[in-house]
Amino acid sequence: MKLALVSWCILVLLAMLGVTSWASLHENAVAAFLRLARDPWGLATLFDAYFAFLAVWFWIAWRERSALSYGIWLVAILLLGNFAIATYMLLAVWREGNIDGLFRKRLGHV
Repeated sequence: MKLALVSWCILVLLAMLGVTSWASLHENAVAAFLRLARDPWGLATLFDAYFAFLAVWFWIAWRERSALSYGIWLVAILLLGNFAIATYMLLAVWREGNIDGLFRKRLGHV
């Protein structure tokens, strides 16, 4: 399962790099956001994505030891989305050594 999780995170990073590079060649990110926010389904998709981002961030905040750390991860996730989430997962697996430790609260957490 560890190999599957690591492989998935790497796939997400590569796919997101590819699709965002392609998209940025076609349209400015701010203009795309403004266009997307005017579309009802585009807005619903943004809400869906950001609710998922915040759900993952709550898990990160539960795991991390310091408010500074989970504050930095919040900003990273809100700005970078799945890039930040996949990076966190890879770092967490590397730090824990196995995926069982991903679902335990880290010691020393306040």
